[in-house]
This record gives sequence, C-alpha cells and structure tokens, in this order.
Amino acid sequence: MAIKDRQELEDRGIEIDLSGPEGNAFVLLGHARKWARQLGKDPDAISEDMKSGNYDHLVEVLEREFGDVITIYK
Repeated sequence: MAIKDRQELEDRGIEIDLSGPEGNAFVLLGHARKWARQLGKDPDAISEDMKSGNYDHLVEVLEREFGDVITIYK
C-alpha cells in the first residue's frame, strides 16, 4: 500500500463530474473510502454518513470531507 498525503491528492487535481459515470453513488463511495484512508480519516464513518441520506446528502458529505482536495461538477 502506498502512503499518500493531502498534497499528493491536491497535486493530482481530482475532478468528479456528477453527470457522468463518476457520479454513480457506488463509485463515489469507493472514492471516498480510498481518499479517507489516504488522508488518515475514518472511511467507515464517512461512508456510513454518506449512506445515511439521499444522493444529495451523499454529495454534501463528499464535499464536506474532501472539498479541499477535489472539484465536483454537476
């Protein structure tokens, strides 16, 4: 497993287009779990929060947790 830090994620310029295949809820959950591990956050807590509401809530949690390292497009 590679250890990656916040700067490495920022350098990648991660962009998520919600209108395409990357906007699928399961894809977003998978990304969130991966990014949480890379940033030292709790992937279980984040994914449970994402799943606790509708799709809009899922995206809100994604923005709250990772908005400083990713760009989300609608």
